[in-house]
Amino acid sequence: MVIKIRREDALNYHQGKKAGKIEVIPSKPLSSQLDLALAYSPGVAEPCKEIQKDRNNAYKYTAKGNLVAVISNGTAVLGLGDIGPDASKPVMEGKGVLFKKFAGIDVFDLEVNEKDPEKLIQIIKSLEPTFGGINLEDIKAPECFIIESRLKEAMNIPVMHDDQHGTAIISGAALLNALEIIGKDITKIKLVVSGAGAAAVSCTRFYKGLGVRSENIVMCDIEGVIRKDRPHLHEIHKEFATEKDYYNIQDALVDADVLLGLSAGNILSQDDLRLMANNPIVFALANPDPEITYDLATEAREDIIMATGRSDFPNQVNNVIGFPYIFRGALDVRATSINEEMKLAAARAIAGLAKNPVPDIVNKAYGENKLAFGKEYLIPKPLDPRLITTIAPAVAKAALESGVARQTIQDWDAYELELQERIGIDQRLMSRVISRAKKNPKRVVFTEADNRKILKAAQLIKDEKIGIPILLGNKEKIKELISENFLDLPDVTIIDPNEEPSKLEQYGNLLYNKRKRKGLTLYEAKKLMRERNYYGAMMVETGEADALISGLTKDYPRTIIPSLQIIGVKKGVDRVAGMYIMNSDKGPFFFADTTVNVNPTADQLVDIIGLTANGVRFFDIDPKIAILSYSNFGSAKGEVPTKTALATIKAKERYPELVIEGEMQANVALDEKIQKENYPFSTLVNNKANTLIFPDLASGNIAYKLLAEIGNAEAIGPILLGMNKSVHVLQLGSSIREIVNMVAIAVVDAQSLEQG
Repeated sequence: MVIKIRREDALNYHQGKKAGKIEVIPSKPLSSQLDLALAYSPGVAEPCKEIQKDRNNAYKYTAKGNLVAVISNGTAVLGLGDIGPDASKPVMEGKGVLFKKFAGIDVFDLEVNEKDPEKLIQIIKSLEPTFGGINLEDIKAPECFIIESRLKEAMNIPVMHDDQHGTAIISGAALLNALEIIGKDITKIKLVVSGAGAAAVSCTRFYKGLGVRSENIVMCDIEGVIRKDRPHLHEIHKEFATEKDYYNIQDALVDADVLLGLSAGNILSQDDLRLMANNPIVFALANPDPEITYDLATEAREDIIMATGRSDFPNQVNNVIGFPYIFRGALDVRATSINEEMKLAAARAIAGLAKNPVPDIVNKAYGENKLAFGKEYLIPKPLDPRLITTIAPAVAKAALESGVARQTIQDWDAYELELQERIGIDQRLMSRVISRAKKNPKRVVFTEADNRKILKAAQLIKDEKIGIPILLGNKEKIKELISENFLDLPDVTIIDPNEEPSKLEQYGNLLYNKRKRKGLTLYEAKKLMRERNYYGAMMVETGEADALISGLTKDYPRTIIPSLQIIGVKKGVDRVAGMYIMNSDKGPFFFADTTVNVNPTADQLVDIIGLTANGVRFFDIDPKIAILSYSNFGSAKGEVPTKTALATIKAKERYPELVIEGEMQANVALDEKIQKENYPFSTLVNNKANTLIFPDLASGNIAYKLLAEIGNAEAIGPILLGMNKSVHVLQLGSSIREIVNMVAIAVVDAQSLEQG
């Protein structure tokens, strides 16, 4: 899917409260004079002396072992070309963010104002004491080949130019699997390469390492086939020059088995593809537009296997599948380089993973039911949580076997768990939800559309195809706000309930019939329908919308009551509850009830536990539930311990399939060590708690707000549990990002309800 990026949104995103996308956060406490003395003077002298004795101690006492430099001189940035080092910085920060998100690797981005290869080599070489690895980025060819080669020879830490090798590794994995599907021998295939830049050269060399023979390769550039008789042939291209009777790409494509495109968009025709052999493999990887579109290619050849760099078609070749995990494996064994054996191991690991059954969590993230190895699934999806535990160990093992590792890994099972904990493997929770929403967008009615934040969120939701916004409010005011904020919402439905007399009549009658035995008159019902929360809820109830979002500017009770009166709760459910997801460095935690039930009884807590467990499962996570109190298993007396202890007993009886423990203090619930030492009978000893049930609304509400404000955790919610249709109430004053997250959840909720 191609996401429309508006200039204002991009600039605001990068500006924000703090300019840029990265910051440095201390990893040790700095809360006392002793802490400061240990961190700097005089305590810092001790690790300095240890490193002086043995340089390898830098890995023990500093961040070096988990620190990569992303380095560029800005000479070949994205599709922007030579824009200079200053202008390349947003891209390098972005690369650093991906390292952190997908592999837990810290990054310093370094933009160097130097085009002379020799000087740049010396600058980068001098940085070796600081970093555990070097990721070269956006350096133009042919200098990038020279720079990388020389640095690999001179430095004793991993160096990789991802522009060269990332695409090679990912597409190499796709090539292995494509050839397996059609039953062709890699040593016998004819390969045509469109493009002769850094990525094309590196991919072709890598394919040779996989088994493609030099005599079966034809490389083309803008001038045609690279031939040995071409005058002024560049030294790098001599490796691929041919003497065969080919002069243009059409000559070369006759009976070709594989076409690798790393050149320019829309330069190939359907007739060009018809020249190829049976079951052709076409990797059209030019970005943003491939050499030939997926639709045209598959229309021209029914037997084609196609990959592009695009996320809106099968087989996206995306470097993020590779580089974070390759560096992760290299760093974890303190490799002195990233060699060919490690790159080949990464490619084979990626290829192998695609053949394994796809977990439900991945299918749901991409809105698929049957992702399985085949022509349209050659390589894993970028959000597959198994990538880190598949690629990093394969790379680490290859480093050990090839003799470039300086540290071994004794327990590979423990290493896999460590990898998951490094990134908090479930931190991609919202990424999966958003991807799932995009597969089947639903109509989302916003009852507060005369608000700038809501309109900006609606723009993002529309652009990213997360949902289909319906805006309620005064049309003139909404249109004025759209214009003032330079938004592009010409086709979005805007409804002013006061201008819909027939709907007010219809909806009023429906509400009256629902509430006439609960004190509501017909006159009052029709009057209530002028309120947007009532009108929006009735749109969802009648099927004219699929989900409702409200609450940005009104308190929670006023927002939820109309939906409770009109839509009501699910069959068999006696109450609703509110749940927050707290996304922390240690992964997601689920808090309930945080918004609805003021002081629930023990039986009501049991209901809340059931609702919350289902809510956690909605995110494809197995709930491990701790029922919280100020007491640990009867250590203190009082109303709260008595209530929560009774709720624990009853919940275990009602939900025997769940891991439930209580009553217990919050720190005990989250600290398995304390439980092992003091409460070894706890069912959470080997089942780390991820779901916290609070004894009352005050404690739950206070806890999530404190954690969000001073605990460095992202609050996602509140998620309304137990409603008969998709209704979600925003936190008062939610940010645009929080609104978008809630809409994605609402859309997926509507999808699930539709499926029954």
